[in-house]
Amino acid sequence: MLRLGLVGLLGTVLAFASPALPASAQKRYPSSAGELSVETVASGLENPWGLAFLPDGRMLVTERPGRLRLVEKDGKLSRPINGVPSVAARGQGGLLGIALDPGFAQNRLVYLSFSEPRSGGSGTSVARGRLNEQGTALTAVEVIFRQLPAINSNLHFGSRLVFDRTGALFVTVGDRYSQRDQAQNPANHLGKVIRIRPDGATPADNPKKDGWAPEIWSIGHRNVQGAALHPDTGQLWTAEHAARGGDEINTPKAGLNYGWPVITYGVDYSGAKIGEGTSKPGMEQPLFYWDPSIAPSGAAFHSGAAWPAWRNSLFVGALAGQMLVRLSTEGGKVTGQERLLTDIGARIRDVVQGPDGFLYLLSDDADGKVLRVKPAR
Repeated sequence: MLRLGLVGLLGTVLAFASPALPASAQKRYPSSAGELSVETVASGLENPWGLAFLPDGRMLVTERPGRLRLVEKDGKLSRPINGVPSVAARGQGGLLGIALDPGFAQNRLVYLSFSEPRSGGSGTSVARGRLNEQGTALTAVEVIFRQLPAINSNLHFGSRLVFDRTGALFVTVGDRYSQRDQAQNPANHLGKVIRIRPDGATPADNPKKDGWAPEIWSIGHRNVQGAALHPDTGQLWTAEHAARGGDEINTPKAGLNYGWPVITYGVDYSGAKIGEGTSKPGMEQPLFYWDPSIAPSGAAFHSGAAWPAWRNSLFVGALAGQMLVRLSTEGGKVTGQERLLTDIGARIRDVVQGPDGFLYLLSDDADGKVLRVKPAR
């Protein structure tokens, strides 16, 4: 495990560079891999949350109030796509994560994570539907997973969706804030990483442990809002919100307990102690943690296509930190940290590597944007 604070970190400052400006007017900013620029690809999105690239290079973007948009290559936004499930767009809830089926080119299936209004409150749910050829509607929409129990809370929905190399779907679900102790109860879905088949069934190789619901992969999580597969190993890596201090990077493995709220490197918002300390037998340590917190959200590994020196780096968006963080990795460990875009003045909600090898970010704002980070030429 590696801990790096604010002092002694490599800072890299980036700002917006409009693609409409001449090259001489575009601002360039240093990084450890050379100068970078940030371009606005699309704007006018209301609190965008998740982004997925279609095979033709266009993007699907979720907006938290409950809209799904198609972003054309020229940045033009479609009208809201029909067929999206109704969402509980309150607090942190709404239309959240998105993933395309590994066989999308053949089946056109899209998976959405959202806060579903239910009797007794709400819960994280996952629906899938087929995007029509015109890109105007989802058809045959069905809910394949529902977090149980429903809770009367508008916080901590988790909601990242990642397919593994077997075709199973990882779903991150939060502890719903008011029920944090339930993250240690393997019989329910609060504060867990879930693993299901694309139709919602349980994979045969999920953990088989007494008292565990069959779809649970790991327990003891607070609010995982970043998730990505390592490009070499296929291992799931996650970025997880703590309270004050102690945001974590984990590699959730089958049947393991990641400690929340029994162990944590943070404290409560009041300053009060949480749990029993920072370690306990039978509970996993994070690979890395932040103190102070940065409020990590979307995460993506870089293949090295645009920046060979950054191959296998994990890029994590920061909400409270309003920046992009690069974590260098080697042998399943975090070996360093570089803070980028520290002057961007935007909450970075999602990070995706595009088919061109560049990084695409979502800024979480009432006038949210799709941003492209690429080498400055």
